[in-house]
Amino acid sequence: MRSLYFLLPGTTQKFACGGLFAELKTLALAQPICASKIVTYRQREPDTLFLDDVLQQPTLDDVIFVASWGFDVPKLVARLKHHHVLYHAHSAEYGFRLSAKIPIMAVSRNTMGYWGQRSPHSLIYYLPNQISDEFSNFNCDRNIDVLVHTRKSSRYLLHQLIPALQQRCRVCVIDTHVDSLSTLFNRTKVYLYDSAEYWAQQGVSEGFGLQPMEAIACGCQVFSSVNGGLSDYLDPGFNCYKIAGYSTDFDGHRIVNCIDNFAPNALPDAVLNHHRTDAITKRLAVILQEVNEFFDHSQKHPSDIAELTPIRVLNLRSQTLFAKLKKKLRSRG
Repeated sequence: MRSLYFLLPGTTQKFACGGLFAELKTLALAQPICASKIVTYRQREPDTLFLDDVLQQPTLDDVIFVASWGFDVPKLVARLKHHHVLYHAHSAEYGFRLSAKIPIMAVSRNTMGYWGQRSPHSLIYYLPNQISDEFSNFNCDRNIDVLVHTRKSSRYLLHQLIPALQQRCRVCVIDTHVDSLSTLFNRTKVYLYDSAEYWAQQGVSEGFGLQPMEAIACGCQVFSSVNGGLSDYLDPGFNCYKIAGYSTDFDGHRIVNCIDNFAPNALPDAVLNHHRTDAITKRLAVILQEVNEFFDHSQKHPSDIAELTPIRVLNLRSQTLFAKLKKKLRSRG
């Protein structure tokens, strides 16, 4: 089994985000399976490998570079074109393409479907994000009626819905990093998440959306958008409510009704167990075994399947149109 080098711009506070934390979790899950390390490429950090130095090594055949930072992937792939690269795909719609020699590991079925269309000849795998055991319902007293995090929240949520709710119930708005989000979720009745507007501005998709699932795992009733990867597991009317539903008044009525008649939410064990450490580790081991076998093969054999590039798609459309026209002319003759 080759070593994994997880490529990150850095690990300090300036790079803190859901993608960084998810990648660090994946690193921890991979370490019992094979040797796995962080390699930074924008800033040097103490006791951490730096990409410029790593690339000076005489051979890296026993290494797989794991790229994940969406906007940096094209440059990293170009720089590592003579090495083994695995793309850990979180969000989609970045616009770049990947050759068939780069396997793809997607965090959601939504993202997997995107790459299944965009890179149909690449090996593609599904590795959902981990929900750690701390995100469970501990049956605590819930003294927060409504919880919302300002990051990724829509203007509607922050400037219309929240002010309306603050007149009717206990609302907690957080705008900083929280050390123990599971504790906060266990104190909360209703969690609000509305990221569609944010991702539309970014021009990419919601990769997975950890917080709504973590909130449900802790027993919160969740009002959420269902864009991108959220659609993998959110099921309005059954395990959540669709937020921004028609009007502020309608949303407010449903939320207050949830608070007044609160009962802890619960995902089926089969759903949650799919995201727990044991299941993710077993799935990752299978994926890495296949990826290693693929790189063994690709070192000796070239690809012979034509890539589905925009030019090839245009040619295929032209050929189809020409064939239809030819058939129509024959029928007239």
